[in-house]
Amino acid sequence: MRTPCVDAGLISPLVHLLSSKDQEVLLQTGRALGNICYDSHEGRSAVDQAGGAQIVVDHLKSLCSVADPANEKLLTVFCGMLMNYSNENDSLQAQLINMGVIPTLVKLLGIHYQNTALTEMCLVAFGNLAELESSKEQFASTNIAEELVKLFKKQMEHDKREMIFEVLAPLAENDSIKLQLVEAGLVECLLEIVQQKMESEKEDDIAELKTASDLMVLLLLGDESMQKLFEGGKGNVFQRVLSWIPSNNQQLQLAGALAIANFARNDGNCIHMVDHGIVEKLMSLLDRHVEDGNVTVQHAALSALRNLAIPVVNKAKMLSAGVTGTVLKFLKSEMPPVQFKLLGTLRMLIDAQAEAAQQLGQNVKLVERLVEWCDAKDHAGVMGESNRLLSALIRHSKSKDVIKTIVQSGGIKHLVTMATSEHVIMQNEALVALALITALELGTAEKDLESAKLVQILHRLLADERSAPEIKYNSMVLICAVMGSESLYKEIQDLAFIDVVSKLRSHENKSVAQQASLTEQRLTVES
Repeated sequence: MRTPCVDAGLISPLVHLLSSKDQEVLLQTGRALGNICYDSHEGRSAVDQAGGAQIVVDHLKSLCSVADPANEKLLTVFCGMLMNYSNENDSLQAQLINMGVIPTLVKLLGIHYQNTALTEMCLVAFGNLAELESSKEQFASTNIAEELVKLFKKQMEHDKREMIFEVLAPLAENDSIKLQLVEAGLVECLLEIVQQKMESEKEDDIAELKTASDLMVLLLLGDESMQKLFEGGKGNVFQRVLSWIPSNNQQLQLAGALAIANFARNDGNCIHMVDHGIVEKLMSLLDRHVEDGNVTVQHAALSALRNLAIPVVNKAKMLSAGVTGTVLKFLKSEMPPVQFKLLGTLRMLIDAQAEAAQQLGQNVKLVERLVEWCDAKDHAGVMGESNRLLSALIRHSKSKDVIKTIVQSGGIKHLVTMATSEHVIMQNEALVALALITALELGTAEKDLESAKLVQILHRLLADERSAPEIKYNSMVLICAVMGSESLYKEIQDLAFIDVVSKLRSHENKSVAQQASLTEQRLTVES
């Protein structure tokens, strides 16, 4: 029925009727246009061309400036018409945003929050508009947070709260709005819901508990909102979230661990939390999820431990608390997200911790698993982290025993491949580890370095103009180190390294130029 209306040329006269002063005419016209726009591209296009949307937005602006209950039916119809006009159409929604519909609808909600039909219409409109990134700035400049929290506190019914949640979730992705929601008291509402629903087994209550705790975690992703809720580790919110970790509800365990990971985003918070026993709580939680555990809880708790291990002062404390033992229980996991966080946690813990690096580097099961994961081509993150941990074990332990364990487990070829990574930091870590291997255990690693084509790769890195200065520098250090091996030195001679190295003596980086001179001298003397 909608296309015939367009074909019959009815849209323009209908839009013209929007200029009427008669409320009944406006009401019926709004309904007619809303029906024509419903799920009809032609209808929307015709209303757009006739300028109908702008007239309706202008009507809303003038009507919402007066708090007259007599206008509520018309306001509801106009809101519905705009929803049908723009539903699931990004360009028309963007057009409405440019017309200033957001501040108008927020004002409407504030004035008419007791009118259920109008309130619901506004919420659905917010839900649609909030999905657009361009809307967030406009929402942030209104008092939407205050209005939604005020409305939320009044709602007792699950369905009504669900509607508000559907608006809050996309809005809370914006950091400014996160802070506004925290200041408006949303967190207290969420904590209350959690408290009320945590023991319930009703489907609706379980769903609402999940939504509330997920939203809570989302609010903590903003730096300012997170710090405001942390309150130096003494805040009520922080304490309540902590109590979720030992609970028997897996959704709350997950939310609690994710919240800790979010609080652990600066050194001050991390140090405070480690000093106040958070690590033991997380270890205890992980212990409950070793056998057939919840993968999302494992991932979240490992994320939190990884973040807590970043400040230098925390590493020794966490190591002495036995974190590595807990983390290693998950070595058998076949879930890449868990593997990724496990690797990251261990790498953070051993940074500049020689004893821990030596202990882990001689753990044959760990090293063999790392070598296996270095081949995980389907999971780039796991593959990258495995390589980085392998390198870190050597760099931080500087131990012959660790190097022997890695050689025996077949790890050398992966470190040589890592030197060709697209990430400079990984190339560098590989080259430094390889330099230590050649300095401490060249005889043990010689055959593996040869079969991994180390010399050819170093030649390529030095000849490539795109190689970073530190890569060129470390490649030359490594060339000097492998000269102690007869077979590798023969490869160096065959590839005419002296030509590549002599060009680097005039390199703009002084360290590279100096190392080129030293390397050239070594190559000349040896030949």
